[in-house]
Amino acid sequence: MTVLQGRRLWLRPARDDDLDGIVDVLSDPTVERWWGRADRAHARLDLLEDPAIETLAVELEGELIGIVLLSEELDPDYRHASLDISLKSAHHGRGLGREALALAIEHLIRDRGHHRVTIDPAAENEVAIRCYTGLGFQPVGIMRRYERTPEGGWRDGLLMDLLADEWDPKPWIGTGPGSSAGANPSTRP
Repeated sequence: MTVLQGRRLWLRPARDDDLDGIVDVLSDPTVERWWGRADRAHARLDLLEDPAIETLAVELEGELIGIVLLSEELDPDYRHASLDISLKSAHHGRGLGREALALAIEHLIRDRGHHRVTIDPAAENEVAIRCYTGLGFQPVGIMRRYERTPEGGWRDGLLMDLLADEWDPKPWIGTGPGSSAGANPSTRP
């Protein structure tokens, strides 16, 4: 995969030397609330070594501030992509999550040919749902007792999707230099 360049962010494949930064993101109390406690072993196994997940590092001014996870269903009868995202809380409320997701969505639709992208926040995660709705995701339905909570109980998830013909990248991606998905990694600062 190429490096994806946005207006402010870079998305690139996560590497082994990102492990401490990824654990730092996942250990942020705001992230941990939804993702549970993370450690190096979990992050390596689940985010760097799982062949079903492509983990992208989200960089702002050279600092790893988050991750975007991509997974793809390649069966032609069910083909689609799924996303997940986590950003350090210090970077919330600035549109950086939307920018990171927009870069990933544009890549999945334009470069990988997906007609549908899904995301599945906890049904009670109003901040995430607002973010995803702002990008054009639509609620599909509630998945009851969908995921374990950090405390060991169960919580509902909200399945949301975005169809390629509903996607408008212009507000998020832009069209000029320094604001395009799929930027050449050699131009990276």
